[in-house]
Amino acid sequence: MTARTTAVVETWSTGSVEPERRLDYWIGAVCECFLEMDITTQVRSGFDCSVQRGQLDTIGINRVQGSAQHVYRRKASVARSTANYYYLLCKTDNDWTVMQNGHASRMRPMDLVLLDSRRCYEFNFPVNADTLSLELPIHWVESWISDPERRIGQRIDGRAGWGAALSAFACQLTPELATDRPLPARVLTDQLGALLALGFGSEIPATPAEQRDAARLLDQIGRAIRLRYAEPGLTAVAVAEDLRVSERTLHRCLNKAGLTFSGLLNDCRMAAARRMLSEPRFDRISVGGIGLRVGLSDPSHFIRQCRKFLGMTPGAFRRQR
Repeated sequence: MTARTTAVVETWSTGSVEPERRLDYWIGAVCECFLEMDITTQVRSGFDCSVQRGQLDTIGINRVQGSAQHVYRRKASVARSTANYYYLLCKTDNDWTVMQNGHASRMRPMDLVLLDSRRCYEFNFPVNADTLSLELPIHWVESWISDPERRIGQRIDGRAGWGAALSAFACQLTPELATDRPLPARVLTDQLGALLALGFGSEIPATPAEQRDAARLLDQIGRAIRLRYAEPGLTAVAVAEDLRVSERTLHRCLNKAGLTFSGLLNDCRMAAARRMLSEPRFDRISVGGIGLRVGLSDPSHFIRQCRKFLGMTPGAFRRQR
């Protein structure tokens, strides 16, 4: 996804419109600066909000100030989106609440939360909307956090451990850094990524339901490989498409079990090769033919794999038998 870029600080403010039009203007400003969202407020008079935006390399820095409000991102808005991001939010002055991905979190001052614009969410600012919002490209977040989809909507304690370090650093990021950078932009964004990874801490234990899903997917991957190992050039992408999961999900499932796709595929192919080389009824088939039957069309590659897995060439394995 191409990141938004700007070399200046952009500003939207309801102070430029009549009081009766301010909420409508603010909803439009939020949709222009961030994403399509709905906003309601209990403030009957004096509603006033503003947002400043700067761009630090690939990361957008947004500072929101203004009246109390309730913000929603619903399914229809998600469906219409052409660009999506993760957002890291931090509020320093009072409590607020956020909901996403089944998590309902009460946030205290300095706490942080990661939101995914590809899913519905809502948050409520009962006192004011003064918030730091960092717009993070999806690929950037996934390069720092192994499982961001399980982290969204969860409160990061901004007053203890690495969460405190992340909160303190994030709050130093201002829209003005877009034009007045104390260090190279890449240095600052890498620091943010490292602290974000540390702020989430250790891996979250999988729930029983997640464990069952992971075991089921692992079994499906193994079965698919056993069915298709004879296909030359079989890839993880092809198996993932067959199982209707992403390639990343497939690799993550295998990695958590201490496995790799290439390892499973080679094990399956060489187990079949060992069996055929061990049985006299397959002696009429050449070594190259055995390689073809297990998906290895290059005879030299098949010989190398046999040396690795069987400890000798396929011909020597046959003669030893």
